[in-house]
Amino acid sequence: MRLSFELSEAQQGRLNAIAQRLNVPADALAAAALRDLLDRREAAYEAAAAHVVEKNAELYRRLA
Repeated sequence: MRLSFELSEAQQGRLNAIAQRLNVPADALAAAALRDLLDRREAAYEAAAAHVVEKNAELYRRLA
C-alpha cells in the first residue's frame, strides 16, 4: 500500500534530522514509525480487551 501525506516544514525537518542521524532514508523511517505505531496500538487494544473479558467472566461467575 502506498500512502501520501503532508508534513509541516518543522515536521519534515525533524524527520530528516532523525533519518540522517540513523543513516536511513526519511521515507523508510516514516514507514517504520507508522508500522510501529499501528503495532503498539493493536497490542494495547488486545490487552485491554482481554482484561475486560477476564473481568466480565469473573462477574458472571459471581452472579451465577
